[in-house]
Amino acid sequence: MATPATAIFLRHMLLRALIILHRWIGVTLCTLFALWFASGIGMMYWGMPSVTARDRLARAPTIDSARVLLSPHEAVKKTGENRPPAQVRLATFDGRPAYYVGNQVIYADTGDAQGPASGELRDRVAAAWTGLSVRQATIDSVTEPDQWIVGTALRNLHPLWKYSWPNGEQLYIGESGEVLQYTTPSSRLAAYVSAVPHWLYFTPLRTHQPFWIRFATYSAMAGTAGAIIGVIVGVWLYSPAKKYRFAGAPSRIPYRGWKRWHTVFGLVFGLATITWTFSGSLAFLPFPAPQPARPQAAAQRQQARQQGQGPAGRRGDNSGLAAALRGRVTLDDFEPLHPRDVLSRFANLSIREIGMTSFDGQPLYSLSLGDGSSRLLALDGNIVDGFDPARIVDIVTKSAANPQAIETRVIDRYDVHYLDRTRQRPLPVILALMNDADHTRYYIDPKTATVVSTASDRNFWRRWLYNGLHSLNFPWLYDYRPLWDIVVIAFMLGGMALSLTSLTLAWRAVARTIRRLFRDSRAAGESPATENVA
Repeated sequence: MATPATAIFLRHMLLRALIILHRWIGVTLCTLFALWFASGIGMMYWGMPSVTARDRLARAPTIDSARVLLSPHEAVKKTGENRPPAQVRLATFDGRPAYYVGNQVIYADTGDAQGPASGELRDRVAAAWTGLSVRQATIDSVTEPDQWIVGTALRNLHPLWKYSWPNGEQLYIGESGEVLQYTTPSSRLAAYVSAVPHWLYFTPLRTHQPFWIRFATYSAMAGTAGAIIGVIVGVWLYSPAKKYRFAGAPSRIPYRGWKRWHTVFGLVFGLATITWTFSGSLAFLPFPAPQPARPQAAAQRQQARQQGQGPAGRRGDNSGLAAALRGRVTLDDFEPLHPRDVLSRFANLSIREIGMTSFDGQPLYSLSLGDGSSRLLALDGNIVDGFDPARIVDIVTKSAANPQAIETRVIDRYDVHYLDRTRQRPLPVILALMNDADHTRYYIDPKTATVVSTASDRNFWRRWLYNGLHSLNFPWLYDYRPLWDIVVIAFMLGGMALSLTSLTLAWRAVARTIRRLFRDSRAAGESPATENVA
């Protein structure tokens, strides 16, 4: 049995070992953590530059109805494909109306297919996008990932052509002639204070994706361990009875100077730092997804897939339900109303794109406008403002493997699985609870009859352990902004203070170590013979 003196000695050695371990984890990672916390504020409002569908619509010209000669069915026949395409849409390419059929572009005025873009065509596209003369631009062939494509699928797509203007605008165009990336000085600056440091999107590191994933994940895991040790040490040393002395007065903390501030910030923000760094380590899902709780769950999903119904695939795939809502429609069903007639009839809308969709077997045109909004148009020429929720619920029920288990209701507020701090997701929506083995939830927009979101037990851990803890995306914060902004910024500032005090202490620890090594080296270099001569 250990004596009291032995127990005290062992506790002292354990505390010393924890302090040393915490110190050198901090020395190794404090700079990275300071970067993560600081860029976390930027991530609240900005991200990497990208070309969105809204950007394309805003810059696209109105489709010229007089030049639309082919119908969607005729355009698809020009591709020579036997299988029906997943998507067909009519837009403008190089100043001409064109159908986008899968990966092919078929001009709606002649039926010609657009092959790889020539240099002249790319120049015209670049000038139309920016409104600037290509004569002022520097044009480079990009065959290796650079800073603004390394974090996207574009890093594997080459060659690209990069147009750079003196005012700082940059445009990346692919072999198809399509604009793939666009940056400005302001969007690049926003990325440098947000996504680039936060996601470690530094080209030399991000180019090597497997190493980048391991580095980011294991650094966050090591930081989590270091934060846990720091909290343990802080609580261990904290004295409610004020047994220490500081500035001549009783104190609960044994340190002074930067160590004292580091301890204070650690006690206040330590637990939040642990949860934040741990959740950050889950960004790449290093753990396997949970398996179904009941054996019959897999059989139910397989049966649903075979019937073209219900959830198909992993992570709440909604393709089966989406197909049920669409119904069976072919391009031949759109023949009664030619897109040319749609454009002529609704010329006042300045239509930028026309898509083909449907609801319950009823063909519909989806009209996309320059302001990012859209309209649904029936083939009788009437705008469709929405669909009967009861009809949508009936389709959802019939498509399920177990119709009796389904619960549905209309919600007009965001909930824990369907939320958006920018408040751009549609409301109200129909919530369909499938009550299956995975507790699948579908959120359906009654205006478009589309599944806008889905959730299930398969993404439960990511929802709460990653998104919940890392972004604090809880409805009671999101619904009362700027409460969310205030809470998250306060937390980020606390984490920054903790990291910066750690950075100062790390510099001192490294400096002491270097000085000690230098002294030892000098002492070892002084030979006895030299001392005798002196």
